Amino acid sequence: MIVRILGEGQYDVSDDSLDALNRLDEAVEAAVEAGDEAAFRTALESLLAGVRDHGTHHPDDSLDQSDLILPPGDATIDEVRELLADGGLIPG
Repeated sequence: MIVRILGEGQYDVSDDSLDALNRLDEAVEAAVEAGDEAAFRTALESLLAGVRDHGTHHPDDSLDQSDLILPPGDATIDEVRELLADGGLIPG
């Protein structure tokens, strides 16, 4: 699976990593629902770090289609709230 972090690039992430990433995604969702900015910031950075840790970075000039697109680390809680309307940043 190819995951894009906006403003950063793409990562190849194995399907075996999805459970771990879904748990991190759930923490982002919970923080957004609670309106807890501090928890949101921590959870979003943990999710992005999880993608970086579990994935292999694509070359910057790669033009592969992304399976998932995640917001950048500086995204606001309101921007991510809009993205979550479809059931989470990472489906599954």
